[in-house]
Amino acid sequence: MIRQATTAFADLSQVSCSAAPCNTLAQFPRPFLPHALPMLTRRQWLIAALAAPAAGAAASYPPVVPHALAFPHDYGAHPDFRLEWWYLTGWLEGHRADPAIGFQITFFRTRLDLSPNPSALAAHQLVIAHAAIADPRAGQLLTDERIARAGLGAVFARAGDTDLALDRWRFSRDAASGVYRGEIPARDFQLSLTARPTQPVLLQGRAGWSRKGPLPAQASYYYSEPQLAVMAQVRRDGRSESRHGIAWLDHEWSSSLLDPRAAGWDWIGMNLADGSALTAFQMRAQAPGTAPLWSYAALRAPGGAVQTFAPEQVSFTPTATWISPRTRATWPVAQSLRVGRRRFETRPLMPDQELDSRRTSGAVYWEGASTLLEAGQPVGRGYLEMTGYVAPIQL
Repeated sequence: MIRQATTAFADLSQVSCSAAPCNTLAQFPRPFLPHALPMLTRRQWLIAALAAPAAGAAASYPPVVPHALAFPHDYGAHPDFRLEWWYLTGWLEGHRADPAIGFQITFFRTRLDLSPNPSALAAHQLVIAHAAIADPRAGQLLTDERIARAGLGAVFARAGDTDLALDRWRFSRDAASGVYRGEIPARDFQLSLTARPTQPVLLQGRAGWSRKGPLPAQASYYYSEPQLAVMAQVRRDGRSESRHGIAWLDHEWSSSLLDPRAAGWDWIGMNLADGSALTAFQMRAQAPGTAPLWSYAALRAPGGAVQTFAPEQVSFTPTATWISPRTRATWPVAQSLRVGRRRFETRPLMPDQELDSRRTSGAVYWEGASTLLEAGQPVGRGYLEMTGYVAPIQL
């Protein structure tokens, strides 16, 4: 699904931040009010700057129209488009006595500078990265995040194939084998993994052109790689453990996708035990009691046949909620899902899987490892993502 990525038009002389406050300040646009600056941390100052359009900037992004995706080129970055992300989520098994854990690695790329700027330090691309581990023994996510301007040292999102870096965080794809490699030395944990494809790429929507609203322009290019076989090394609290599991990769890029009436979305990507893959999402409206602005689902059978479902064939219904003690948001952490004639349920690995990324992407979202059930029996595992429950999402 579409993930929140900060987009802006700013001339940044330097941007490089982790979870701690920025050590360097940028050359920020003029809309700032001087009396407001003392109330902001340097990171908040940065995020506010990135949200403010530069004077005279005029957006000129490529339209998202139906066309055939081409690989390996489309594994890589598409720097002309407004925003893009690579999103890896999965479950990891340990030794028999260790409970399963969830993990998330996300890299965002957003195009910034749309006005002529002769400065060699002008920001044209921003890279953001999030990482999280969901361990029921901890009770809440272990998270970390990064933000930096592309071209600032080892910060890039390269075209041609998946190759992403933000300082020492890396995520890349081996062209010969198709294997993904991730290295995430986070604040409270370190995650090293390989993710090996076991199935072909799953093109979402109409051959990779994915509607996100009632207007055709509200769309993205979107493919998934479900049923990835993962081998991982997880280091935390002074110990290292080997784990294995199954993951799901989403890659999307777009220029314009959200209806202005949208509050956010609910999305699932589920790897079923029989080898099937289920994608479903709904775009929720801001007005209470209003029907979703758009819904979609795709179910790929183990043999490769894909069935897609029209908006009226897909619905999400909350079955359990959790109130965040930090944001006071009410998250529907368990949901009943109707996809055509089939009925599924999601059950969270743990209720508190809220990720507050306002320091980097400006959003709070719930990214939760969840079990998929049908007729009361577990049939798969994956992730449920929800946005727009703290405030309407802004893209």
